[in-house]
Amino acid sequence: MEAKFQELKTRLLEVNDISSAAGLLHWDQSTYMPPGGAAARGRQMATLSRLSHEKFTDPAIGKLLDALEPYEKSLPYDSDAASLIRVTRRKYERAIKIPAAFTAEVANHSAESFQVWTEARPANDFARVRPYLEKTLDYSRQAANFFPGYDHIADPLIEASEYGMKATEVSRIFAELRAELVPIVAAITSQEPADDSCLHQYFPEEKQLEFGLEVAKQFGYDMNRGRQDKTHHPFMTKFSLGDVRITTRTKENFLGDALFSTLHETGHALYEQGIRMDFEGTPLARGTSSGVHESQSRLWENLVGRSRGFWYHYYPKLQSVFPEQLGAVDRDTFNRAINKVECSLIRTNADEVTYNLHVMLRFDLELALLEGKLEIRDLRNAWRERFEADFGIVPPDDKDGVLQDVHWYYSLIGGGFQGYTLGNILASQFYVSAFKAHPEIPAEIKREGKFSTLHNWLKENLYQHGSKYTAPEIVERATGSPLSIKPYIAYLKLKYGYFYDLDDDGTQQWEDMVKAWPGQSAS
Repeated sequence: MEAKFQELKTRLLEVNDISSAAGLLHWDQSTYMPPGGAAARGRQMATLSRLSHEKFTDPAIGKLLDALEPYEKSLPYDSDAASLIRVTRRKYERAIKIPAAFTAEVANHSAESFQVWTEARPANDFARVRPYLEKTLDYSRQAANFFPGYDHIADPLIEASEYGMKATEVSRIFAELRAELVPIVAAITSQEPADDSCLHQYFPEEKQLEFGLEVAKQFGYDMNRGRQDKTHHPFMTKFSLGDVRITTRTKENFLGDALFSTLHETGHALYEQGIRMDFEGTPLARGTSSGVHESQSRLWENLVGRSRGFWYHYYPKLQSVFPEQLGAVDRDTFNRAINKVECSLIRTNADEVTYNLHVMLRFDLELALLEGKLEIRDLRNAWRERFEADFGIVPPDDKDGVLQDVHWYYSLIGGGFQGYTLGNILASQFYVSAFKAHPEIPAEIKREGKFSTLHNWLKENLYQHGSKYTAPEIVERATGSPLSIKPYIAYLKLKYGYFYDLDDDGTQQWEDMVKAWPGQSAS
């Protein structure tokens, strides 16, 4: 039985190596590849995608999984071997329903669509990318239909990144959250907006990148296993547990873009770098879901990186880097600027209070597209109408409207945006659990710029496990509770009750919740 288990691991390593090579090609296309390489790159990625899929869906792997089933059942549920067999079987049973030729077609199309989007967005040219998006929608529907018997056509697409979750559950969570958020947004946006002019000055690119990367290293990002590069739309990618890379983008007339993109992607990278090295090359060596992954990018970007405690320590350092721009700007003004709440056009730059409304808009449009209630030709107008209804402003163009996110122009429609809001919710849930276990965390960040206590708690309770447990399992184990919006709402009220006049400033709600919160379960 041990020999069969080792054979399974060997085969999985081969699949992983091919997938990692495809990932490297995507990273290169997103960072350094000249535009002329797009056509060939699509073909190359299609070839690797097909080979990876064929190797993983080889009937020999299915036979190995069948033979190993008695071995799996003889082991404790949370043993590494049982977990690897269980997770591999789950992924295998999904993968065999999708033809290898289809994965190759999608990979080729995605590479071409991405390249067109990089040129169409700055040109504000939706017409150019529209036929690619129509094809993406067709592929998305085909992908869902490989899994007949679904309750909603989006369910198989959602499950690809959020195992066990369905569209109805996402809609329920979003409705519950929206009911809490809309009054907070209305209360804050009816007040005088914060002055964020201090962020809109000339900040040399090189200094921005250096400062952001230095903070990333202080968070715990291991540069011996990572690097940072520039791209159109920031992302984190991993080729192995020893090679986890982040990207960012800069605007020399706006400080926030590069800085908070760097912190966001660092959160993703800390998760991947924290996975146990003995999981290398197996399906366990990755984050367990999109929502849990996003919880880490949002936790480090917002709960830490936009906190007053963080800037108590780091603001003098930032002023020393940009003395002409920030030397006369006091800390409180800066804190209010980076936490300004306003209805704005761009999701990635949106504040914590309005951010989820951007996600809900996209999620609802995706459902309408998949259901056939909305056509791509009408998407621009649908976007503008919904945006005006939710935010009270009309996008002046498509560049900052329907073209702003890369997701629809590189991956399938219907499988990703909900992860951002689930991540926001879970970020607070993980943080309050870490705080309850180690109440000294905020003081360490404020007084010493020390992040190791928080980082170590996350490594112990979340990162090390990779995808050994499902998202609901890891959330329950780490926090003692299933997903709950209570920590997130309490956090928002507490934080923004300092900056704005709210009927409930959240202080009592936060304190009561921390006292009552169950805390982590035994690891």
